[in-house]
Amino acid sequence: MVTIMRTLLAIAVSAFVLVWASPAMAMSLSFDWGPTKRCFDANSPPIKLRQVPKGTALLRFRMRDLNAPSYNHGGGTVKYTGKNSLPYGAFRYKGPCPPRRHTYEITVDAINAKGKRTATAKFRRSFQQ
Repeated sequence: MVTIMRTLLAIAVSAFVLVWASPAMAMSLSFDWGPTKRCFDANSPPIKLRQVPKGTALLRFRMRDLNAPSYNHGGGTVKYTGKNSLPYGAFRYKGPCPPRRHTYEITVDAINAKGKRTATAKFRRSFQQ
């Protein structure tokens, strides 16, 4: 009986670990342009995060224009305080100024106290003047 219970417990723990480590639990982000002004607004858009790894000390952001990938929009680094949303202007960067609708991708890296990247997430949204 004890052996059966140990086996069942081992199966339950294994199932929990598989679910906990699954991609569905990976860090993710989304954003909307919110009050972003057209043409190089230096304030980052409002950002929402999910499943930020425990131990995250910093969040490093960068933005890329998928229609003009050679243009460097830059990004910023913010201290992670445990909140899963960042307001408009949480960091400075070169905002969008496309001549027509362009798609932008923001990437975030979770960085622990030792400076190691522990997770990455990306989200795309189009912007039109």
